[in-house]
Amino acid sequence: MKHDLPNGVMLNAYPDSLDGDLAGTVRMLQRAELADVFSLFYILPTVFNSDLDRGFSVIDYDLNAELVAPSDLEALEQLGVLLKFDLVLNHLSVGSPQFQDMLANGDQSEFADFFIDWNQFWEGEGELHEDGYVVPSPEHLDQLFMRKPGLPILAVRFPDGSDRFYWNTFYQQVDIVDGERTYLGQMDLNAQSEKVWDFYRETLQNLAGFGATVLRLDAFAYLHKEVGQSNFFNTPGTWDYLNRLRSIAEECGLILLPEIHSEYGTGLHEELSDQDYPIYDFFLPGLVIDAIDTGKSAALLRWIGEIVERDLKTVNMLGCHDGIPVIDLKGGDVAGGGLVDDATIEAVIERLLERGGRVKNLYGPDGTKISYYQVNATFFSALGESESRLRLARAIQLFMPGTPQVWYLDLFAGANDIEAADRGGSGGHKEINRTNLTAADIEAGLKRSVVLDQLEMMRLRNTSPAFSGELTVLDTEPHRLSLRWVSGETHATLEADLEAETFAITHVEAGDTTVLTYG
Repeated sequence: MKHDLPNGVMLNAYPDSLDGDLAGTVRMLQRAELADVFSLFYILPTVFNSDLDRGFSVIDYDLNAELVAPSDLEALEQLGVLLKFDLVLNHLSVGSPQFQDMLANGDQSEFADFFIDWNQFWEGEGELHEDGYVVPSPEHLDQLFMRKPGLPILAVRFPDGSDRFYWNTFYQQVDIVDGERTYLGQMDLNAQSEKVWDFYRETLQNLAGFGATVLRLDAFAYLHKEVGQSNFFNTPGTWDYLNRLRSIAEECGLILLPEIHSEYGTGLHEELSDQDYPIYDFFLPGLVIDAIDTGKSAALLRWIGEIVERDLKTVNMLGCHDGIPVIDLKGGDVAGGGLVDDATIEAVIERLLERGGRVKNLYGPDGTKISYYQVNATFFSALGESESRLRLARAIQLFMPGTPQVWYLDLFAGANDIEAADRGGSGGHKEINRTNLTAADIEAGLKRSVVLDQLEMMRLRNTSPAFSGELTVLDTEPHRLSLRWVSGETHATLEADLEAETFAITHVEAGDTTVLTYG
């Protein structure tokens, strides 16, 4: 029995994305236009105290008082909105109490083994560089899965004047001004330390106290580290860690949602499902773009068939705080069991770039590009800023199996913010899709038909019993899509023409028939 996710529609936003702070989001959700639209809210991690990476460099898991008040969480509970939070499993900020204690007390710190001493980890497995850090031997270095160029290390000055090198998968920086050192970065946690597991337990208990139902496990695949492995989704160590964490989560009444980007062909999404975990549907965004751009449903239908056949429990999305995933679709040609071939993926990328998207790549240890990773764009811009296409994409998402997660900016048909991406420099690509909306923006948006139409469809998806039933894929022509959900006497049917970019939704409940026609 898989751990079932809540079935309603999920809002996704930062606490300051809508009208300045979480109280502003609450005010929006209390409006009549938003009644019964959302059952869940995935609040991104600036809900906690953080200092980098728009929240994913967590200092501690206490509420960020500048953006969030306990009364906001109480108001969401009164609205019947369940909460989803992040647990950034692999790392903590250098601003965390644990790292600051180690800086102050060195080897005498109670957190001396809370983080990963790089040289201790690789002792005897490489050569000492003239700057004092171990360079792993080629057979180890060649296996490492890297998120950025160069070795993932941060030099930390201990109280005795010695420099120690610590593992940092994602970001590290040291600035020295007038002999004073300041640090910025995200310290990888040493999951072999019981102190780390005490921290996880305390954190899960706190998040449950804030009202969490679902925890997204960010960067979990990097947590287990072992000499001789890639240190990305090591097995069986990753499973050991996940299952240990799940036992704590179950004690706290929490559902864990592991977040991982990997190629379809690796089958990691199947492995997670086989281990009784719900998964993120990172395949859907690219498949929807391809289906609408080409007017063909075949690849999308292959994926729907797999979800149903394998009983995958998913959270799906179109846009999100991150980019539009593309590497996830890789996995060989269709004849070999893939969803789409590489030529199709490359064509999707090229169209997204032509529409203003930015590319994020993965790198090898020597700094060379080894793969594309994601394209940063709003989903509205990814569809060519066509309102009819956005409506169609949303309808497809809402009729997919799984829990639909809706990025706030896509709901309001937000376009690429090129200026914000440019202001962010080399790391600013993600800002293209993170524009904060003011109260005036929300007011204006709620007068637009493309917004109101999405809300109408989402309300149906959120409240109809049909979507708790069974999905049937009806036979149609290659340019059409026909999906029907049935629960008892209630059913909802989507009939879409991908070429014409038109669709209709028919809903029958208690003998009453409602038809929503778009385009």
